[in-house]
Amino acid sequence: MLVTAAIRALTKSCFDHEGNLIQCVLFCSVQKMNFRNESCLSWLPMTYLTCLIDIWEEWIGLDNLEDYLNYVDYLIWVFTPLIIVFILPFLIVVFLYLSILFLHVYKRKNELKEAYSNSLWNGARKTLATLWDGHAAIWHGYEIYGLEKIPDEGPALIVYYHGAIPVDYYYFLAKLIIHKGRICHSVGDHFLFKVPGFKPLLEVFSVMHGPKEECVKALRNGHLLAISPGGVREALFSDETYTIMWGNRTGFAQVAIDAEVPVIPMFTQNIREGFRTLGGIRVFRWLYEKCRLPLVPVYGGFPVKFRTYLGDPIPYVPGITAAELAEKTKSAIQSLIDRHQRIPGNIFQALLERFHRRQKEGHFTQM
Repeated sequence: MLVTAAIRALTKSCFDHEGNLIQCVLFCSVQKMNFRNESCLSWLPMTYLTCLIDIWEEWIGLDNLEDYLNYVDYLIWVFTPLIIVFILPFLIVVFLYLSILFLHVYKRKNELKEAYSNSLWNGARKTLATLWDGHAAIWHGYEIYGLEKIPDEGPALIVYYHGAIPVDYYYFLAKLIIHKGRICHSVGDHFLFKVPGFKPLLEVFSVMHGPKEECVKALRNGHLLAISPGGVREALFSDETYTIMWGNRTGFAQVAIDAEVPVIPMFTQNIREGFRTLGGIRVFRWLYEKCRLPLVPVYGGFPVKFRTYLGDPIPYVPGITAAELAEKTKSAIQSLIDRHQRIPGNIFQALLERFHRRQKEGHFTQM
């Protein structure tokens, strides 16, 4: 009681002699830590501002500030890895938009040359190919085997397994431009043509959404054409078991038959370890089947080893049906998966492969 009386006297003196208001408030706060059974409001003749400060102080709990900060630090430590794996896929999108920005700049810089050349974009393609090839080498130690199976001239249909983000296909296009000087036309999903700002990139790299007649026309004109029959469904809902999800699709095979061109199968090792999806959650599959929108979250961006393998061309055989050719192509890609991919895929093992030499060809046993 004597101590409390002394506190009251000192505080009253502070106000009587026009002392510093903040000092009085701080004085009150310190004493409250020692006398929690008594409220400052019960005995201190405070101004309205002082009352607000005191209430605010009680509300945020400055007494427990250190505990709060420790808790926040713990949450950051726990969730940082999760934040990183969901942010890295967006960096690929950022890189795509940087590519588009480069094309816009390049176009403006070369407007005067456009009237004198029909190959305005060749320099832009080669520059972007060099950038993507550099990214492939640095981040994934990218290697490609069988590039010699791509003809230097003339058409061919390249059929590949679709990863969660087909960044391996971008790397393949870069290698093709740099080492063969060829452009490969690509068949993309309809939603790509609705993404804001993507139009210049799609046009410069000859991406089309079909239909079949346009694909046949491109091949008959002597171009390379690439397609993933699994498309977005395979990208989002296949997993580390590398299940081929083509359903009954045979349209690509009919295109090859109509154009009378060979089919070249292609697969990239560890593509599912680089980027993965939450496609195993049923609600995302239901949303896709209902809306046909790729709303499944993608995570990853891990710097795993990527190796792209091109299989032996499947030649055109007169009289073959689309179903037969589709089955041959599917078997060829499955063979590449069996020979070069550990099933199920393992992210840690794929990271370690960055430090290994090329693996010998052979079947991986299931783990």
